[in-house]
Amino acid sequence: MARHRTLARRRAGVLAAATAALTLAGTAPASAGAAGPAGPPASAGAPGTAVPPEPAGPAGAPEAAAVPDVAVLPDAAAVPETGWPLRRAAGLPRGHDVSSYQKRVDWAAARAKGARFVYIKATESTTYRNPSFSGQYSGARKAGLYRGAYHFALPDRSSGAEQAAYFVRHGGDWRADGRTLPPALDIEYNPYSAKHACYGLGKARMVRWIRSFSDEIKRETGRRPVIYTTAQWWKQCTGNSRAFSSSHALWIARHGTARPGALPGGWRYWTFWQYAVEGRLPGDQNLFNGSLSRLRVLARGR
Repeated sequence: MARHRTLARRRAGVLAAATAALTLAGTAPASAGAAGPAGPPASAGAPGTAVPPEPAGPAGAPEAAAVPDVAVLPDAAAVPETGWPLRRAAGLPRGHDVSSYQKRVDWAAARAKGARFVYIKATESTTYRNPSFSGQYSGARKAGLYRGAYHFALPDRSSGAEQAAYFVRHGGDWRADGRTLPPALDIEYNPYSAKHACYGLGKARMVRWIRSFSDEIKRETGRRPVIYTTAQWWKQCTGNSRAFSSSHALWIARHGTARPGALPGGWRYWTFWQYAVEGRLPGDQNLFNGSLSRLRVLARGR
């Protein structure tokens, strides 16, 4: 989710051929060239190597059955997830996501500009930790923001369970303090190989990898992870699997459009929408599909 914008633009170019025939109104990818929360992963090292500190580029109670992680609709509960102009979403809580690229965020200023939540990159694969994570995470909490951590997945490097365990050890834990959002999995196009957008995994293997990651997060934290992805990648790399829609909140990425678009994999609504890579808040721009009271419910896990 977080490499420099130049790479985001390069990825957009790599994907242009596959998306040129699609229209924004209907079948365009959720975010062709979407860079994940705060861009592509904040890493520039060769595959399998540790990443330099300046890249180029939570345990708690189980979920309560009454309010599963994925059940987060606006209180009005009648707004469809497709065909919803952004201007009508102006009253939804705004948030953002950051990584090492944002480094020292002025959290008080971000809150004054409307931020109510943030996701912060913690890890990538099992070789990278955001060197700014601790300060960013505590700073967001002190400013009164709901905050959560995300992991950038590299499924060709190690198993889902291994990456989940690494994530939990280095920031991806969850606690029932009413301010910590569920851990999030960023799973999207491979930023290191245009030829292997799905990391060399077939659809069934990719679904198993995601399930392995999710099961380990659930075992260690009591929560299922939020899944960040794009509709096009999910279709291409999981066969549009419906295995997660009933138990995992969706963080959909689709940039530069007035609506999130058709959702992948059986999801009936989105929980978070990353709609732009820049704006009034540091990093990428997001909306939460509900009221602040519903955001609090999501953080509490009950």
